[in-house]
Amino acid sequence: MEAENTSRLDLVPLRVEHAEEMAEVLSDPALHTFIGGEPSTPQALRSRYERLVAGSPDPTVLWCNWVLRERTGGFLVGTVQATVSGDVAEIAWVVGTPWQGRGYAVEAARSLVRHVTHAFPVRTVVAHVHPAHHASAAVAAAAGLSPTGTVQDGEVRWELTVRR
Repeated sequence: MEAENTSRLDLVPLRVEHAEEMAEVLSDPALHTFIGGEPSTPQALRSRYERLVAGSPDPTVLWCNWVLRERTGGFLVGTVQATVSGDVAEIAWVVGTPWQGRGYAVEAARSLVRHVTHAFPVRTVVAHVHPAHHASAAVAAAAGLSPTGTVQDGEVRWELTVRR
């Protein structure tokens, strides 16, 4: 998995060593309003990252995870991820509260969609967005996805059909 770049961000493949800095980036309880849970400790995030970096136990599923490094300051601002299974890529993004509203999530999500649709035989890109999370819905739309009307676990399924 290679690094990707946008005009202001480097999407760097996730490493276990990112856990401490990412724990700080993701430390605001407000980030969990729509996704549930609470901020992870650096140790808990390290354990999670160890599992993610090791890869999916299912050889037919690929886990792709990147941290978002703001190029000018060199600090981390969030993550993007894709789970690729067959011709479907399920994507997600999160940007820390201090860096929201700057377009980082849109840049990163667009780059992620571009990457998965070119690097893999993906025909459908999927994201799940809480119906009240208007900022995340705007990111999904900007990345080319559209709401399907299907609600799964309380979240709206958004999709992009890739034309090949």
